[in-house]
Amino acid sequence: MSQHVPADDGRHAEGSLQVLDRRPLPGRPRPYHFPGFARTVLPNGLTVLVSHLPGRPLLTAQLLLDGGAAGEDGARAGLTVLAAEALTEGTARRDAIGLIEASERLGAGIQAGAGWETTVGTIDVPRRNLAPALDLLAEVMLTPTFPDHEVVRLREERLNDLLQARADPRRRAERAFAATVYAPSSPFARPIAGTEETVPGLGRTAAADRYAELLDPRRATVIVAGDVEGLPVAELVGERFAAWTATGDVPASVAPDATQHPAGRRVVIVDRPGSPQTEVRIGHVGVPRRIPDYHAVVVMSAILGGLFDSRLQRLLREERGYTYGVHAGFDMRRVAGPFAVRMAVHTEATVPAVRDALAVLERIKVDPPTAAELDAARDFLIGVFPLRFESAAQVVAAIGGLVALGLPDDELDRYRPAIAAVTADEVVAAAAHVRPAEASVVLVGDAARILADLGEELGPVEIVREDVMAEAEGPEEGPGTGPVADGERSGAGPTEDEPDRAAGDPAGADQDRAEA
Repeated sequence: MSQHVPADDGRHAEGSLQVLDRRPLPGRPRPYHFPGFARTVLPNGLTVLVSHLPGRPLLTAQLLLDGGAAGEDGARAGLTVLAAEALTEGTARRDAIGLIEASERLGAGIQAGAGWETTVGTIDVPRRNLAPALDLLAEVMLTPTFPDHEVVRLREERLNDLLQARADPRRRAERAFAATVYAPSSPFARPIAGTEETVPGLGRTAAADRYAELLDPRRATVIVAGDVEGLPVAELVGERFAAWTATGDVPASVAPDATQHPAGRRVVIVDRPGSPQTEVRIGHVGVPRRIPDYHAVVVMSAILGGLFDSRLQRLLREERGYTYGVHAGFDMRRVAGPFAVRMAVHTEATVPAVRDALAVLERIKVDPPTAAELDAARDFLIGVFPLRFESAAQVVAAIGGLVALGLPDDELDRYRPAIAAVTADEVVAAAAHVRPAEASVVLVGDAARILADLGEELGPVEIVREDVMAEAEGPEEGPGTGPVADGERSGAGPTEDEPDRAAGDPAGADQDRAEA
């Protein structure tokens, strides 16, 4: 008589309880396809992209203009962001309060903003109110008045924000890092929303003129996503935007300057006497989004510093105990964005942590990933991918990334298979984009204590001294300054001050405002 023997699932009885003595293994990823979208080009040159998402009655509609802060005159840095923020402050028909009331009557939310490469207006609305919502979006984007008092208010808010940024070690590190790795001629060397020198000179006329430079239907796209079953979306968009015309030739797109700082590798210390910890940035100018080995770079970045169990994390957090968390990756744009290692460490661990981090960057170029590392990185990237597109707003942002970067329509649908196919050899090859010999180091902390341990092997040292009170740094482990915030998110996506496209948005789109 045969006896059935149950499969060993790692359970054993302990009294009346069943206890797992082995960690459950991850299951196979479920099939997933990024939502498709239909394309229509109106007679005026405006492109309309519509993605049907069954069961999502909250729709998102966005007008994306080709052009952002990377294309503005450096003497007027911050002008594009100021102009974009002023779009919802008044139109030819309504003032700011009137716009808020109109959107609330539709159950909608409308906002506008600018990134390095695009300027966008977006409205979220229940599907029953899509038509009047498109009316409101067209009103905001095509007939803004840039009220002088609102522009002045936004300008003053930005100046106050710059003061706060100086007192925040993390934001100060991001600003110093950008200015250290990029040439002064590059827009990426400065904050996207402008500096203390440029913002005071920005006004209503300049904002209106800058926006007029971007307002061309031939370089614009309307993207609508959600449950649009039975809605004539392209027709609705055409009715509201068909009268929008442009004259003359289509303005040529000019690639922004993304050259490396001529001073090369160096150490910049922003002195904060008495600071108990140091904000650390290590990196260099990286790569653009459109590179042949993009997917290998994404996997390599995850292994290096994009996962909670990354190589940098294991050494600097688990083995050394220098930091609560460390993150590394590429911020990919149309042109080369930065590669950066980001962490916060206790002051006495500053120099050892920097040396260890640089050693990890060297090893990733020659030390192939183990099978476990490769599987963990690919499984994470493949598994988390569908979670990035659960809402209509997320789908619109992703499609906008494709538009902004000139990527194929099926780019996101090919992402998971491409990630799954990345090999260990391709990871090592992709690590050539990490160049520790060219990496600069930016430290925001107590210069006197750091210099005591700092040798000359990291490069020339520059010290920046500022009149910022140490107590303005806030609590040692708070969300704005503590070391926990750099690593604990473990792939949850970049903060406003810490853009990272390789481990985040697969399209690499820079639609969100990311300022230092």
